[in-house]
Amino acid sequence: HPAVLECAVTGVPDPDRGQVVKATVVLAAGYKGDAQLVKELQNHVKKSTAPYKYPRIIEFRSELPKTISGKIRRVEIREEHESKEE
Repeated sequence: HPAVLECAVTGVPDPDRGQVVKATVVLAAGYKGDAQLVKELQNHVKKSTAPYKYPRIIEFRSELPKTISGKIRRVEIREEHESKEE
């Protein structure tokens, strides 16, 4: 999607489903992370993959946590989500 500069997808705990898909997104310049864009991104994923795989949670950030070599630290994203839930 043109609004997405970078994205990390993780699974996060959910009381009803066990686990759901969460997308942590860095937006491209000129885009605003609002409810309309969340729906647009979810619909985009539903069209390009199986509909049940769409991210039920989308979080917008200015940057993603990375290792020294530039890999996205998904563990850190999951830990931050869990600490917010407590």
